[in-house]
Amino acid sequence: MTPHFSLAELTRTDHRSLDNTPDPAALANLHRLAVFLEQVRAALGNRVVVINSAYRSKAVNDAVGSSDRSQHRVGTAADIRVPGMTPDAVVRAVMASGLAYDQLIREFSDPKKGGGWTHISIPALPAAPRKMALIIDKTGTRLFPADPTWLAAS
Repeated sequence: MTPHFSLAELTRTDHRSLDNTPDPAALANLHRLAVFLEQVRAALGNRVVVINSAYRSKAVNDAVGSSDRSQHRVGTAADIRVPGMTPDAVVRAVMASGLAYDQLIREFSDPKKGGGWTHISIPALPAAPRKMALIIDKTGTRLFPADPTWLAAS
């Protein structure tokens, strides 16, 4: 699809017995997502971006317990890890980059203990990017703080 992101990578699933073939609309979105992920990669200093999960067919999405409204279902979202960067650092760098993201979500990461991943999405066309930044963890969902000093206090 792009120099650093293949269709196989964007449709990989651990649920190999389930069909995870995107329809034509999702395939078009996956191409847009791959182009966007190239921009993210560049904004992060050309660091490797590892895709944990991107497109999910209904069967795969149901198997992982995700919402039918998930952006993964239409090929506009990816859960990523960037070796050498925390999910917080990835969110902050993308927020600062000026890229037209729809959502950035630091998922299940503890700033002190690590772990987790970053959900990143682009808007479904023709919608405009919402530039929404959130945290989702065991305590719930909340806005990602705009103030970088919050980490020192937590």
